[in-house]
Amino acid sequence: MAALDPKTMKDWQIAEAAEATMKPVKKLAGELGLTEQELLPYGHYVAKLDYMAILERLKNRPDGKYVEVTAITPTPLGEGKSTTTMGLVEGLGRLGKKVSGAIRQPSGGPTFNIKGSAAGGGLAQCIPLTDFSLGLTGDIDAITNAHNLAMVAVTSRLQHEFINSDKFLANRGLKRLDIDPRTPAMGWAMDFCAQALREIVIGLGGDMDGFMMRSGFQITVSSELMAILAVASDLADMRQRIARMVVAYSKKGDPVTAADLQVDGAMTALMVKAINPNLLQTIEGQPVLVHAGPFANIAVGQSSIIADRVGLKLSDYHVTESGFGADIGFEKFWNLKCRFSGLTPHASVIVCTVRALKMHGGGPKVVPGKPLDKAYTAADVGLVEKGLENLLAHIATVKLSGIEPVVCINHFATDSDEEIAVVREAAEKAGARVAVSKHWEKGGEGARELSEVVIEACNQKPKFRFLYEPSTTLTERIRLIATKVYGADGVSYTPAAQERVKKFEADPELSKLGTCMVKTHLSLSHDPSIKGRPKGWTLPIRDVLLYRGAGFVVPVAGDIKLMPGTSSDPAFRNIDVDTATGRVKGLF
Repeated sequence: MAALDPKTMKDWQIAEAAEATMKPVKKLAGELGLTEQELLPYGHYVAKLDYMAILERLKNRPDGKYVEVTAITPTPLGEGKSTTTMGLVEGLGRLGKKVSGAIRQPSGGPTFNIKGSAAGGGLAQCIPLTDFSLGLTGDIDAITNAHNLAMVAVTSRLQHEFINSDKFLANRGLKRLDIDPRTPAMGWAMDFCAQALREIVIGLGGDMDGFMMRSGFQITVSSELMAILAVASDLADMRQRIARMVVAYSKKGDPVTAADLQVDGAMTALMVKAINPNLLQTIEGQPVLVHAGPFANIAVGQSSIIADRVGLKLSDYHVTESGFGADIGFEKFWNLKCRFSGLTPHASVIVCTVRALKMHGGGPKVVPGKPLDKAYTAADVGLVEKGLENLLAHIATVKLSGIEPVVCINHFATDSDEEIAVVREAAEKAGARVAVSKHWEKGGEGARELSEVVIEACNQKPKFRFLYEPSTTLTERIRLIATKVYGADGVSYTPAAQERVKKFEADPELSKLGTCMVKTHLSLSHDPSIKGRPKGWTLPIRDVLLYRGAGFVVPVAGDIKLMPGTSSDPAFRNIDVDTATGRVKGLF
């Protein structure tokens, strides 16, 4: 490990060098306590796990300590949440703890665009990097295919109902669903950032070329099927959730489900292998479960409940990551994932950087692909102090749940001792434990302080409580999230959104579904340009979607796209293959 220097090597170069000595997956599984039958290998270094067999064998074993990782509101560059998750897993391993991690599978959209693959960085990474970044064991492909099969069922049924009689349909065992092409419940899916496909027209040509209608694409990780994979408790539960998915509406406004189209069984068949978590490892050889990959700003933002249940049975400490800041990822972990799973977390790590605090304090705009302004590398305690309000807001959110907050100051080489000191003082005064971590530079040894503080936090008995009860109305849930978590003064609705809220609240089944907010991750507010801790604002809800299979009602705040766009300087420009060895280079 001494030969790996993140100051002179790129992340993919570090990963490639570390992969030369990584543990074969059978050895990794053996150290974790898995039997040979519970391991489903995909080559020498990656495997799926037979979660049902594992959970049945270990059903009487007590769970380990449950640790969640979130962050403050990030810059567009990210603040190292995945890196911190890997560093904490490595650090706990260095302290002799039996530990596992759980992270989401990266989407091809960010991997080939700006953000990169989210494997971590420096000496705190998940490997093998290429497998992790480029499709892994095919889970996202399975979701893409199952999603698009539902759209094939919808569009073909539209065409056949348009050109054929009721008798023709009845002879084939079909009833007329009278699908309304003007009010689609979903579009097509692909796992790239393809803004040109957000709005399209399909069915051009004659009667045999399909029904002409407006349609569009969303990125696969925003599919309801991805959310279902994240929250399903087992295969039977996943099958039932897929059947309940609303894939279209009739001309009377009634939902048309995957079961109505008799496509739910085939969709489940495409995803039957995807429900098993994937096993990889950190650079230092600790096990990492990679499973599900929903974004947090447009979806639930969590790795799977199944992965966490498996990790908690196999480990003394299990570290799971939630997407983006505590206002989005943690809030959904708290009020959705924990409610669905029944699991109670012991601590939450809030990743914080001096760089992000300076941005929230009024620093120059941070633009991906452009050099950072010198304000972010020169010492400026005053600028950091002005940005502390954002950190304090996230600490308050975690404390509201009753979970122990641990602020991890993700150390950058340009951070001054004075800047670190002012962050530590403010966080401790707000009631959080604090650790400075140098895991990017030093791996598990650099995360020793963070690991020790997390262990201390986990020794406290959690006083966990949800923000709202299942009986709380949708209107009140949205208000509570907006005011207590985001810091808004109140909520406003478009007429269409207000009408949908009334409809959902009047339905006994829909009124009990979870509330999964859609909001920008770049601000506590709905406006990504507003930094810090915004005051005197109202959260605008422009639409409310229904993910009945996943079990969510989805209020949409502000202008959010389900299909991101590719930038002018995408990461795919740097990715290539060494044709002599077949090794992929340039991933980050």
